Amino acid sequence: MGSTQTCAIIAQKDDDGLKVIGFAKTKTSGVKKGAITNIELASKSIEEAVRSAEMMSGVRYDKVVVSISGAYTKSVDSVGVVNIPNHEIGIKEIHRAVSTAKHTANLPSGHEIIHVLPYNFKVNDLEHVDDPLGMSGNRLEVSTHIVISQESHIKNLKKAVELADLRVDNIVLSGYASSIACLDDSEKELGAVLIDMGGAICDMAIHTGNSIRYNDCLQIGSINITQDLSMALHTPLKEAEKIKLGYAALSMQPNALIQIPSMGDERRVNEVSLDVVSNVIYARAEETLMILAKILSDNRYANSAGGGVILTGGMTKLAGLDELAPATFDNKSVRLASARKDLINGFSEIFNDPENTCAIGLCLYGAGYFTPYELDSNEKLRYKGEIENFNRQPKQDFVLEKEERKETKSDFLGEDLQENDTISIQEQLEFEEKKEKKPNVVRSIWHKIMNQF
Repeated sequence: MGSTQTCAIIAQKDDDGLKVIGFAKTKTSGVKKGAITNIELASKSIEEAVRSAEMMSGVRYDKVVVSISGAYTKSVDSVGVVNIPNHEIGIKEIHRAVSTAKHTANLPSGHEIIHVLPYNFKVNDLEHVDDPLGMSGNRLEVSTHIVISQESHIKNLKKAVELADLRVDNIVLSGYASSIACLDDSEKELGAVLIDMGGAICDMAIHTGNSIRYNDCLQIGSINITQDLSMALHTPLKEAEKIKLGYAALSMQPNALIQIPSMGDERRVNEVSLDVVSNVIYARAEETLMILAKILSDNRYANSAGGGVILTGGMTKLAGLDELAPATFDNKSVRLASARKDLINGFSEIFNDPENTCAIGLCLYGAGYFTPYELDSNEKLRYKGEIENFNRQPKQDFVLEKEERKETKSDFLGEDLQENDTISIQEQLEFEEKKEKKPNVVRSIWHKIMNQF
């Protein structure tokens, strides 16, 4: 849910992988700079986008994974240490260690946890363990990056979703979702800076290894370019937005003159040189990139990021940004990216549009593509392979429950066992013996009563 548009995607996971089956966008109302300012209007934007996606897919699903802007989040680091009595590290031990880090964190009052992201494990004296699962040791230490947000902001987000007749299944930091969709394994391993340049906000997340080490936000986006064009050209905002969106095509005609309606009197048309438009767009884009570069230059994690800078989001579609960005970020490789096509299938136009990166990342998060271990916004441990384990577990439980139910039913109602019942031969013999004994006991009591008369 962005400041300028709301994007809804419905994806389906089966044996062939993850596939997009529904997609829709709508203009966002009631949201400014990533924060909800009118719950009713924001709810209508969500409802319109979701209903259109449902019409496309033919599927109704009321639980959603929703993004939260980095503009209203903070982060703290925390360490958790636990003893391992049985000297073998399993999921429960990892959960206990991560939960300990959450409880020992110094969190400001009035804030809720969005993510607890482990970035380093230590087993006994062995440091930099990627995955401690199955290892032997008597002490497990975990270092975590914790993303938090104000309770009021989270409640407003949930209320807007619920008013659209939906339920929040999980809340994900938007920069984190975009990084899931964009970054490949090499970039994560070397360390990379992901910047999602949206309508009103540039979300930033720095990956090192398998987790986020730093997240920040710059409250400048493509809407600022629209406002600059509107003031410089003395034209309404909607006309300035059209010029911005059509600039890629206009830039192919550098000496052209364009006609635009005047502010306050749209019947009066002014002619403006394309050079003026180019200068306004170039100045704001350059300023935004320079501020981002300054933030990164003072960051120790960014300085060690060998994977470079990855830019995504709607603002990256501006003509000339691919040439301007590498010149701004000194000594760093820069690439403009959209969502990876090897993780999810569907309509190519959805993946090719960098505006959809965050929404696709939310689908991937819901399908299990996240850091190896983390506590989510529900304080539930998410871990790699949990989807497969979850899908198998109910079937096993159902079989056991079915067996118990059939055994009980057979015992009390005297029904014959079916051939497909998974009950042992010994149990069948015991059952037959009980079935034979019950009538004999009744018969013997009846004979004793009759003999007394």
